[in-house]
Amino acid sequence: MTAAPTDRLKLAVLINASGSHIAGWRHPRSGAEQTDELSHYLQIAKKAEAGKFDIVFFADSSALFDGTPEHQARYSHGLAATEPKRHLEPFTLLAALSAGTSNIGLVGSATTTYAEPYSVARVVASLDRLSGGRGGWNLITSANPAEASNFNRTHHLDHATRYERAEEFVDVVRGLWDTLGDGAYVRNREQGVYSDLTQISALNFQGKHFQVSGPLNILRPPQGHPLIAQAGSSEPGRRLAARTADMVFTAQRDIQAAKEFRADIRARTRAAGRNPDHVLVVPGLVPYVGETHQDAHDFYHELLSLIVPDAGLALLAELVGEIDLRSYPLDGPVPEFGETQGSVSRLRLIEQLTHTTRPTIRILYESIAGASGHGFIIGSPVEIADYIEEWYRQGAVDGFNILPPVSPFAFDRFVDLVVPELQRRGLVQSAYRPGSLRDKLGLPRPKNSLLS
Repeated sequence: MTAAPTDRLKLAVLINASGSHIAGWRHPRSGAEQTDELSHYLQIAKKAEAGKFDIVFFADSSALFDGTPEHQARYSHGLAATEPKRHLEPFTLLAALSAGTSNIGLVGSATTTYAEPYSVARVVASLDRLSGGRGGWNLITSANPAEASNFNRTHHLDHATRYERAEEFVDVVRGLWDTLGDGAYVRNREQGVYSDLTQISALNFQGKHFQVSGPLNILRPPQGHPLIAQAGSSEPGRRLAARTADMVFTAQRDIQAAKEFRADIRARTRAAGRNPDHVLVVPGLVPYVGETHQDAHDFYHELLSLIVPDAGLALLAELVGEIDLRSYPLDGPVPEFGETQGSVSRLRLIEQLTHTTRPTIRILYESIAGASGHGFIIGSPVEIADYIEEWYRQGAVDGFNILPPVSPFAFDRFVDLVVPELQRRGLVQSAYRPGSLRDKLGLPRPKNSLLS
């Protein structure tokens, strides 16, 4: 039997420029014109903190396009109907947000495919220091093949190699965080001693992909190890999460499948010698909130009406293996998809959806455009709270990563209308616990693996 979630439901928010809906930027209250400004993100982060969210979370991509020639061609000819994959660098942004917030966790994405472990270890440790122990790293393996040529690569690494590299990468990062003990810098002015050399160790990691000496040139993070999140739901992704992650982001639309996924992660975590209660499973959820049931459905259909078919087809091309669907009728059946070197778990979700509901191409991209494979709910505050409570009570989740379809408008609605209902039911916190992000989430501070 699946263990029930402990303590309380956790809430994160994924800030994705002007919203997670593919046409969200076209909504008049999207804030699309401010998405290159700190004020836009600080407004959302402060709103999340006012709603007592646990984490503000940023995804990342290091390429403007999605890797498909069709997307780049449409964009270059001025016909792009969706925002490109443009992101402010997450950790620079999170460091700025740390000065305007006090309690909320700050988690950013960094790739194990195109970054180097020393740089990631140093940047995340710096964020944890500057934020007073609120930093976190979302480990990604880069599903976007367009990133390769931006990092002096001739081709994108295949899925298996990306995860093999990720396994080593995270071991190096965690090892580097342990190369300095908590008491490494004594700063004794009277004796003229700055460092206790017994609290500083080399790493000397030697692997297939990385050879890293260390030590890190920054004191051990306040959390010991900043929170590690991981988003892969494929077989290699699950293995990696069970061994290394504190939080698992996933895309789940069916409660039974979500229960099975969480049970699998917990079983794998236990087999890896870890406490399953210390790995939090947090699926994405796109809420379309209205003051009434009808108001919510009107908002949802308003966004559907803003989707340009070209943008819907580009989204499908990205998610299902760069297939060009423009030669197929929009209101005809969806063809079979091939394999992908992108997100395998997302492709499987879309295949399951097409085999179950037999949608047309238009209906499929309308469904995906609203949530990109994540779960979504349309309704009043009570209806959305009922949905969240059922998934939590049934042991399908430890929390949700909220993806507002339009930012800041839809997120403001969620915080103002849904969060009070969740608090009234005792599902989420009404005040922050003291301490670091790990303390607030009920997660232990890792012991130093190199130094006593």
